[in-house]
Amino acid sequence: MRPARARKKIVAPASWEDIPCGDYYRAALEQQLQPWWGKLYGFHLLKIGALSAEIDAQACPISHQVNFAPEGEGLHVQGDPYCLPFAAKSVDACLLSHTLAYADDPHRILREVDRVLIDDGWMVLSSFNPLSLLGIGKLMPVFRKRQPYSSRLFTQMRLLDWLSLLNYEVMVHRRFHVLPWKKNGGKLLSTHLPALGCMTLIIARKRTFPLTPTAKKVLAQKQKIPQAVGATKSYREEHRD
Repeated sequence: MRPARARKKIVAPASWEDIPCGDYYRAALEQQLQPWWGKLYGFHLLKIGALSAEIDAQACPISHQVNFAPEGEGLHVQGDPYCLPFAAKSVDACLLSHTLAYADDPHRILREVDRVLIDDGWMVLSSFNPLSLLGIGKLMPVFRKRQPYSSRLFTQMRLLDWLSLLNYEVMVHRRFHVLPWKKNGGKLLSTHLPALGCMTLIIARKRTFPLTPTAKKVLAQKQKIPQAVGATKSYREEHRD
């Protein structure tokens, strides 16, 4: 298995339009996210990356949505995704639409997202699936330097493993859009063979479990039930007469 950290910097597209059939990918991802937007709640939704900024999230009840990326259009905050300019535990949900696919150090981005997410916060991430027709195209030297084959393709199991190490509970994980050159991704194939989908979607929640007992619990454990106040059996027998 190749290391997660890459030596060469990967140039991320500034828009879905910079990717061949990018509008198809964006529409397919938005369709998969539609039934989940209503389940996200809170005050702040952070979209990390130029591709995430273009995802339609109007159905999400979180009103304050911040588009963050190093560069691009329609951004609210511009900066480095490896050093998010937000306070710890200040964001309710984060969207990483193919952000890890164009990151030279995806572990660092995940740690930053974990830092800014509140407890029980939501992480929504998508990526390209190497075990698909798109992954086969990456093996061809002719396409290797073109979009989206120039991106990094991580298997779904590897992404799930990273999230488990950060103690995230995966709510849903799926693959979809089997035929990348089709607008609907090949509806028949996508229905019966979703494992061959060229896109991966994972929705997870940040979970925290206390490893040490709190002070209140320790005091509660030390407290003992006092003995009942009153005459004992031997006292009653001696003073019966």
